[in-house]
Amino acid sequence: MIASMTGFALVNREVPGGRLALELRSVNHRYLEFQCRLPDELRMLESNLREAVAGKLARGKVDCRISFNAVSSAKDTTPNEEALTALAQTVAQLQKRFPEARALSLWEVLHAPGVLADDQLSSDELREPVLAMLQDALADLNATRSREGEKLAALIEERLKRISEIVVEATPLVPGIVKAFEEKLTAKLAEALLPAADDRVRQEVVMFASRVDVAEELNRLSAHVAEVRRVLKQGGAAGKRLDFLMQELNREANTLGSKSATNELSKMSVELKVLIEQMREQIQNIE
Repeated sequence: MIASMTGFALVNREVPGGRLALELRSVNHRYLEFQCRLPDELRMLESNLREAVAGKLARGKVDCRISFNAVSSAKDTTPNEEALTALAQTVAQLQKRFPEARALSLWEVLHAPGVLADDQLSSDELREPVLAMLQDALADLNATRSREGEKLAALIEERLKRISEIVVEATPLVPGIVKAFEEKLTAKLAEALLPAADDRVRQEVVMFASRVDVAEELNRLSAHVAEVRRVLKQGGAAGKRLDFLMQELNREANTLGSKSATNELSKMSVELKVLIEQMREQIQNIE
């Protein structure tokens, strides 16, 4: 199954001292680009996160955001006696040297280093939980991208079906066009009171037939449609291959338009280009 490059995943987990939240967002991109926003204490895990993402995704711009919300407990609100004593001694020494300095407020005392329980993150303790959360988030993200890819494949298949119908409709037109040209040329020669020499008429018809023959283009359109279906069925990172096939389909549609000898073929060529462009827009979001 093919996958879209658009997806979202959010994983939360309770850890000692608080709650971790890991969010993944991905959008279409030519290559795989990974960006992350982490608390400074978890910055050392960035390379591990990058490797894990590269192991699961082939293309897309992926944004990872990890946040930590500390949860206070009774232990957190009990001042540390040793820290308070050390702080009081330090303040007393400073007041002797700077007697004009104001006294510390209770808020400043409580928020002095070590007075209350430290709510700083420990990268060693959180390494395993964070990496496990990332694997869960990647699984959710890939599930989202797969569901979106299934929808994109269905939209592309609708347009492939219509292209196949156009090829079927256009195939019998060319012999009729050549036959009509031959009859028209013979009639014009008769109106001009000129002998309708078989060799001369045959030569003109052959030249005209070679100019308007689109059998090769129609065969190539059918071949490209079959290849697109094969790639969609095969799945995997197929975006670049599908984009190339859209270029080839568009090339054949342009050639068909340049060889059009009737309004009907011209309209078919225009419809083909519209269908191919619609598929190309969808394929830009396929991994």
